[in-house]
Amino acid sequence: MPTRVTIVIPPTRPTMQTQTVQLLAVFSVLGSFALAELVQRRFFAPEATREDNRLDIAVTLIFPLIAGAVVAAANALCVWLMPEQRDALAGWPVWQMVLVLLLADDLTQYFWHRLSHTSFMWPLHRAHHSAAYMSVRIVYRNNAFYYALMPGLWLSGVLIYLGFGWVYVVYSIVKLSVIIGAHSAVRWDQWLYRYRVLRPLAWVVERTISTPATHYAHHALVQDDGVGHYTGNYGNLLFFWDVLFGTAHITRRYPPAYGLTDDRAHGPESWLTQLVYPLKRSRRAETVLGNASHQPPK
Repeated sequence: MPTRVTIVIPPTRPTMQTQTVQLLAVFSVLGSFALAELVQRRFFAPEATREDNRLDIAVTLIFPLIAGAVVAAANALCVWLMPEQRDALAGWPVWQMVLVLLLADDLTQYFWHRLSHTSFMWPLHRAHHSAAYMSVRIVYRNNAFYYALMPGLWLSGVLIYLGFGWVYVVYSIVKLSVIIGAHSAVRWDQWLYRYRVLRPLAWVVERTISTPATHYAHHALVQDDGVGHYTGNYGNLLFFWDVLFGTAHITRRYPPAYGLTDDRAHGPESWLTQLVYPLKRSRRAETVLGNASHQPPK
């Protein structure tokens, strides 16, 4: 008679252990890419201004606090509105949880990112494009309200409450690793394009996840050179969303310059204004962080 095997599933709600594992893993990936940039002498970008340096440091430090606060607030709302539903979905298969996370977190972030390139949302996302360089330094570089209002973070908090705990931790580590790699000055995808035998793999990879080549194009200074494409390539973990919704631009080349033309014409915005607008507005004559029209770059 076969022996019955009992599988013990670990607690799925957010605990100090899951949060610690998540933070350590993400900062390990971030640190590894930063170290690689240091070795290649790309971390201290010569294009970075004093405002860039201050903003990069500030955002990297406060992003975990903002994301943690959003997840905690979502958890508190769930406790208040549906206390009986805690861990209600903990018994779901892992693949179903991952599918839901891809839709509730990554797909919504694709549309949130796409919306942020419209006039209404551009001031909250502008900081991410004001850097004239690509680096792990700019991974989290956005206005604080961009993250505080992000639907994907709020929905992730709800899913964690419903029992996605450890699955969410692993998912978030994979996602942030892809995002960090797509922003890093270390162009890891180059070796996929270098060898003919790897081209089929490159074709699949660049249409599945964000890579340096596709995401660099999104940060390009100009869009009329056949490489830059800041009105597309919005994907975070999955570049597939861009392929699906017709916003993909794949060239396997890297733009020669990054940043915003208005910064080059009028000088950089204050780091604090970029971080907390509209609480602090710009004093620059030509700006979208003041009372003028909020037009995205053209």
